[in-house]
Amino acid sequence: MIDVRQAGPDDADELMVLRGVMTSALWGRGDAQPGEWMATGARLLRQCLGAELAAFVVDRDDAPGLAACAVGQIDQRLPGPGDPTGRRGYVYNVATRPGHRRRGYSRACMRALLTWFEEAGVTTVDLRASEQGEPLYRDLGFEPTSHPSLRRVSQR
Repeated sequence: MIDVRQAGPDDADELMVLRGVMTSALWGRGDAQPGEWMATGARLLRQCLGAELAAFVVDRDDAPGLAACAVGQIDQRLPGPGDPTGRRGYVYNVATRPGHRRRGYSRACMRALLTWFEEAGVTTVDLRASEQGEPLYRDLGFEPTSHPSLRRVSQR
C-alpha cells in the first residue's frame, strides 16, 4: 500500500524541486535549475495550499523529502451550458524523482488529487501531459480535447 498524504506549507520547497523534475521531463531540457522561480513558487504554495490549491505527496523512503507529487487547483470560470458551475480543475504538475519511478507513486497521488476535485464538485479537470505521462492520464480517464490550445506570451 502506498502512503499518500495531503501536502502542507512545510512541503513547499520540496514541491518546487519536484516541479523542476517535471519541467525538465516535459520539455526535454535539463534547465530547471534552482532560482527565483523556485523561491516564488514555494512562497505561493505556502500561502495558497488549502481550499482551492492542493498537493498530494508520497514521502521518500530513503532520505528526507518527497518521492512524488500531484498538484492541482480549482479555478472559478464563468458558467456555460455545458459547465453550469464554471468550476474547473487544473493539474499543474505530477512528478516522481527518477530513483523512485515505476512504483505507482504518481498514480496514487493523481487518484488522491482526482478524489479531492470530485469532493469539491469539480467535474472537468485539465492537464498537459508529457509523452511518458500520457498513458497514466488516459488510464485515469483523461482524453484529448477538440479545442486547440493557444498561448500568447508578451515580449517585455
